[in-house]
Amino acid sequence: RLSGGVLIRLVYEALATRYPGDVAVEDLLPDGSALESGTVIARLNGPVSALLTGERTALNFLIHMSGIASLTSQFVQNAGNTCVAILDTRKTLPGYRRLQKYAVLCGGGVNHRMGLYDGMLIKDNHLAACGGSVARAVEQARTFLREEGRGEIPVEVEVDTLDQLRDALTAHPEIVLLDNMRPAELQSAVSIRNELSPETQLEASGGVNLQTIGCIAGSGVDRVSIGGLTHSAVALDIGYDWQTR
Repeated sequence: RLSGGVLIRLVYEALATRYPGDVAVEDLLPDGSALESGTVIARLNGPVSALLTGERTALNFLIHMSGIASLTSQFVQNAGNTCVAILDTRKTLPGYRRLQKYAVLCGGGVNHRMGLYDGMLIKDNHLAACGGSVARAVEQARTFLREEGRGEIPVEVEVDTLDQLRDALTAHPEIVLLDNMRPAELQSAVSIRNELSPETQLEASGGVNLQTIGCIAGSGVDRVSIGGLTHSAVALDIGYDWQTR
């Protein structure tokens, strides 16, 4: 999948402020397009010096972001005919988060929270600091957000056992993250959720790869978050070939 095509033009526009010679960029495919061997993404025309100066920077964006988009697309396809959302995480390269999360969208995925400001995720260390009660931690988080005037922010809590899940659901959080649970456990978690708090979404995470995503998606969870989308995607092989008119 293509991602980062829009940045080709931006790279050469930035170069034009420092180096002489304008480069004309003709975009042939929109971001999110499926790519096959030999597909032409864009055509560039301009002075040799300007073209070659921007070559590596433009390619770096393209191969990295298209690799993320392509891997995301594979996960979406392997999830099968389910309604599960494939999400990224905050495990991104410093300074590249918005670009990497944009690439996930290009591959058909969904963005998780962008930072600490647009979603609250209560993890194991937070639970330990709150005395171990999952429900109490959720209630404290909601109280804090209301006092800060940010009551609309969703509260998500991480659990790794079904007993913790039951505790969490008494507080009716928006989302519960099921950490490293096997497909059979995930199915049990869905049944428990349906009984105790049907409005709560369940998110599976941990141990997710292209071989396991089908079983995980088929368990009935609503979302699957995958850190590897952004930290382990392999760069796509994209060339920058010269043609003389």
